[in-house]
Amino acid sequence: MRVETLQEMQRHRVSAIIRTHEQQQAADAMTAAVEGGFRLVEFTLTTPGALELITKFARQANLVVGAGTVLTKEQARAAVTAGARFLVSPVVDAAVIDQAHELDVPVVPGAATPTEMETAHRLGADLIKVFPAPAGGVGFIEAIRGPLPHLKLFPTAGVTADNVLDYFRAGCVGAGFVRSLFVPQDMDKRDYAAIRERAERIVTTVAGWNG
Repeated sequence: MRVETLQEMQRHRVSAIIRTHEQQQAADAMTAAVEGGFRLVEFTLTTPGALELITKFARQANLVVGAGTVLTKEQARAAVTAGARFLVSPVVDAAVIDQAHELDVPVVPGAATPTEMETAHRLGADLIKVFPAPAGGVGFIEAIRGPLPHLKLFPTAGVTADNVLDYFRAGCVGAGFVRSLFVPQDMDKRDYAAIRERAERIVTTVAGWNG
């Protein structure tokens, strides 16, 4: 399952990542992203009812659902039991990576420096979440991949509909959208139509890239 899911993640390339303080808002906002075309979705475990949301969305056969902010082996097991097919963490933790391997799901630890990224790779990370957003943006990615071209980078902060293709051209295998998709003002106003339209733009932009 791990290999198959990883192939799907790399095929879809972009993920919608939700982090809110309200379960229903998270469900409604993610539904808008899915209606806009996203097929790779992630619920952070800091979101109330995240495991229930994972289970609910995992019932949709056309979605690949993952869990974010996974910090412990126990959380990893609970997320996969709920239906998560991949695990994402903001940090590099060998125990979480090993647990993901045992559960046969892809694991995407977060890293901010070349040393952290290479450490994650050597520990068995399937993809590497570039987190937080690098100050150098695409230039930072290019600088990293110069000496470390084997790293499969998946930035999840600082990526927008306007610059996502620049990240792909720099060698990223995919990208995650958080605040640039779920814009705080839209979330506050429950403007899910705006989120759906933004999702459509992102998915259309990525679909037109032939790199």
